[in-house]
Order: sequence, then C-alpha cells, then structure tokens
Amino acid sequence: MTRLTTFADREATAVRASIEIARALELAREQRGVAHLALSGGHTPERTYELLAETFASWEGVEIWFADERCVGPEDEESNYRMAAEKLLRPAKIDPARIHRMIGELGPEEGARGYADELRAHVSLEDRDPSSSPTAAPTASPSSLPVLDVIALGIGPDGHVASLFPGAPTLDAGEQAICLGVHDSPKPPPERITLSLAMLRNARRCLLLASGAGKADAIAAALAEPTHHVPASLLERDRLTVIVDDAASPPPGLA
Repeated sequence: MTRLTTFADREATAVRASIEIARALELAREQRGVAHLALSGGHTPERTYELLAETFASWEGVEIWFADERCVGPEDEESNYRMAAEKLLRPAKIDPARIHRMIGELGPEEGARGYADELRAHVSLEDRDPSSSPTAAPTASPSSLPVLDVIALGIGPDGHVASLFPGAPTLDAGEQAICLGVHDSPKPPPERITLSLAMLRNARRCLLLASGAGKADAIAAALAEPTHHVPASLLERDRLTVIVDDAASPPPGLA
C-alpha cells in the first residue's frame, strides 16, 4: 500500500524527503555494501538535493544515477544533470567515478542504449530485499532488470514521471525494457532519455515528491485507479512513498 505523508509547506516536504532518501541509502549500504540512487529534476527534488548535500554524512559506496534527461549537454540550463551537480553532486563532493550521467548529447536512442548497458554493468539483478521497505513484497524469482535502491521522482501537472508521458508508447515498452529514447515529449525539448516504467516499478523504493496547489490534481490522479493517462498511477504502490505539502495533498480518504 502506498505511504502518503503530508507537510505544511515545500520546505518541510523537502526535509522529510531528504531524511527518507538518507535512510534508504544507509539501509542499502548496510545490507549490500552499495547503494544506488536515481535522481530526477523538479523544484521539490531540487531542494531535497540541497538538504542531502548538507546533512548526509558519507557518500561512500553510493552510486548516483538519473531517472531521465533531456537530450542536451551537461552544462545546458535544461539539463537535469546540471541541476543535480549544482545542488548535490559538487557540494557533497561525490566521487565523479560514482556518478552515472545520461549522455543526452548522444541523442535518444544511442543515449538510452548506452545507459542501459551501464546499468547492466554496475547494478545487481538480484531480488529486491523485502526488508528494504516496510511494505515491500518479496519477489518469486530473481529480477531480470537492474534493481535500483531508491528513485526520487517529481511529478508533472499531467501526471508524468521521469520522461514517461500520458498515453506515450514508452509506457508499453515491456518488462524487459531498461532505458528508452523519447522523440516527442509534449514538454520541450522533445528528445529525451528515460528509465522505463519497468525500471521504476522494479526499484526497491520510489519516492514521489510534490509541492504546490498546481500538483494537487496530479497527486490525486496518481493515487486513483491505474491508467496510462496518468503514468504516476502505474508505479508499484507497495514500494511507493508519496511526500507532499498540504497544497498538493489529495482529498482525505483517497490514498
């Protein structure tokens, strides 16, 4: 069952999100000796990353990944990597060898193929450990996909997560898809690279972060019946934690 937590404002939401991510990383390192964290863009994640840089004691053994990226260079203002580097990676002095950037300048298809290969090379395909989340269900057999420990996700007003947009064919890429090229994003720029829905669902834990009244309808829809019209609603709910401020909170009784 989805865990929903609400806070008074964006700052309190980001504080709680940073604490949840830190706990997940510490647990992963304790259990497996390494922790795999995937980052997204967005205003609430941005503040969360600043707080993580200030408060998380040690980044040793933490591998940094990305949930999606625009097909631009790393210094472009549209780059998710640039934001993460400014708010987290450089301030926290994370070892560049542990930072796995989606190379957006390669274009959607080549960039996606390269990132899938990098994930296969560095991230275990082992079962999710049920103890990594209080609500996680055990898997019956080893996963055929790399298993990320925690993915921090924002949500768009249309309910998109990463660069998986409503009704897009990428939502039907299948259970073996790892990373996908996007050519027709409804938000500019149109070309992007994204983790697949299967990868998001396969993670030990996803955190969905939102703040502001403009996200309230999207959060409500994400917690309603699963539909391709709202990609966030397709996340694996047994391993999903939703952290929002009061303005973005769904009506009582919905979650």
